[in-house]
Amino acid sequence: MPRRRNSPNRCASKAQKGKPLPEAPKFGTSGLRGRVCDLTDPLCAGYVRAFLTAIPHDGRLMIGRDLRPSSTRIAATVADTAAGLGLTVLDCGEVPTPALALAAMTAAAPAVMVTGSHIPADRNGLKFYTATGEITKADEAAILAGFREAPPGATARPEVTPAARHTYAARYTRAYGAALSGLSVGLYQHSSVARDLLAEVLAALGAKVTPLGRSDHFVPLDTEAVSAETRKTLADWAAKGGYDAILSTDGDADRPLVTDATGRVIPGDVIGTLTAMALGAETVVTPVSSNTMIEATGAFATTLRTRIGSPFVIAGMEAQPESAKTVGFEANGGVLLGFTAQGPAGPLPPLMTRDAFLPIIATLAEVARQGKPLSQLIAALPARHTASDRLENVPTDWSHAFVAGLSDDAARRAAFFGATETATDRTDGLRISFADGTILHLRPSGNAPELRCYAEAGDAPAATALVADTLARIAALRT
Repeated sequence: MPRRRNSPNRCASKAQKGKPLPEAPKFGTSGLRGRVCDLTDPLCAGYVRAFLTAIPHDGRLMIGRDLRPSSTRIAATVADTAAGLGLTVLDCGEVPTPALALAAMTAAAPAVMVTGSHIPADRNGLKFYTATGEITKADEAAILAGFREAPPGATARPEVTPAARHTYAARYTRAYGAALSGLSVGLYQHSSVARDLLAEVLAALGAKVTPLGRSDHFVPLDTEAVSAETRKTLADWAAKGGYDAILSTDGDADRPLVTDATGRVIPGDVIGTLTAMALGAETVVTPVSSNTMIEATGAFATTLRTRIGSPFVIAGMEAQPESAKTVGFEANGGVLLGFTAQGPAGPLPPLMTRDAFLPIIATLAEVARQGKPLSQLIAALPARHTASDRLENVPTDWSHAFVAGLSDDAARRAAFFGATETATDRTDGLRISFADGTILHLRPSGNAPELRCYAEAGDAPAATALVADTLARIAALRT
């Protein structure tokens, strides 16, 4: 593992003109997130030490990282901390988060992934995995109780292992064989940690892969809020390339991006629905923010709605009977598999962590099997369309207060939205159904200073317009 010698300086405390003060690093069930300059060696070491003290292990720790510049330094801190506690450190290198999770669960060892996922490069974080999967709320409480800032305490000499990369690739080549033969895909590589591995796997499955947009700097691709500029780039590539689809992932490859042949981005919950149908799922577990088209398909015996976040989806999946064929997914497109599914070439074992490769491969395999373009598979689903975006650099306290104010006051909602509501749902944030059939959902982000907005309507332009108008009016309240 490459070394670092000095921690970064503390961040400047003053806000830039017109922007709020950045928030301190936050820790929760989804991990630790914060500005790179706040993620000092003592702070990161404190959380890693608390994690390794709170959870059982056999003296090993697996470590992976994404491609953002700060990940090497933070990964070295994680390794040094583990070595200081006497653990053997296995360096899995630059790998997708689900690949590290799979390798750790296969080896029955805990793991730490250094990644900020889709957020900008000036931020980073840690994701923690026990030997059996993602940390739970009980694990979170134990880690918080044991946290103390302190230097790492040792200099690690990790054992470099390619196990995570190889095991993850083999998972899909064994289950899908040559299922993508005859397909031509564009792969938007940008700075995804999966950019080379995904190309290799897709090619091994028979697809013709054309690399696109590889970047030497970190690109914060958010699959739930794809920018207009990126959408235009995808459409331009599609027009020139003649691809069946254009594919990508976020920075740590637990969220997919999939377009149809025209370069139109397909929402993650639509891809999740197609994936669940392709796998023969009987039960779907998904957050309240996902498209209500899921129930309308009639394809699943049970649909369970949860709060937003993979820990809640996992808890919902684990509550299902063992006989249920359960798939979980979020509006960001990451899919969790809760049973042994049957691929075209062999079995596909469960993987109870958010994964980008599965929805990409399963959806493309259906395109190839049915001999229909992806747009036709989507057109066959009930006509409900979603859109999402967020306001950035919004203090979490302000977001919570704003959403709480709307939640507690029907007159305030009526004045702000100017529409007749038929139902409200407070499972996670505020989700409102209106008399015209549209749905709007506001939710403060759990791991970044952002206010998320989701909308659903009978057509895509209406959903997009509802999100844009709502966020513009919220932004105007803050000026």
